Amino acid sequence: MSLTFYWYPNCGTCKKAKKWLDEHEVSYTPIHIVEETPTEEDLRALIEKSGLSARKFFNTSGKKYRELNMKEKLNDASEEDMIKWLASEGMLIKRPIVTDSNNVTVGFKEEQFENHWKR
Repeated sequence: MSLTFYWYPNCGTCKKAKKWLDEHEVSYTPIHIVEETPTEEDLRALIEKSGLSARKFFNTSGKKYRELNMKEKLNDASEEDMIKWLASEGMLIKRPIVTDSNNVTVGFKEEQFENHWKR
């Protein structure tokens, strides 16, 4: 099973997730989430497969989130608006996102990785 691992190399949470994947010998393809930001189509598929709302894909603790006043904007935003914003700025996306094309996890919780990605 090879995973797609959307990450930002300077992100502490991403580093923890990468370390977990490496230690458990899980193969993955790393994708820099800012240099290769997922498209609207990709995000729509990831959101659908995750079972989460688009709102859960926002990096609410990020500088960009605060700079762009996303907290206010999200109150009245449609799912489509949210997807457009996420696709337009990789730093808005909560990371890492890991997928095997069927399952998707957002962020890093060791228990969640154990359940989804451990062989």
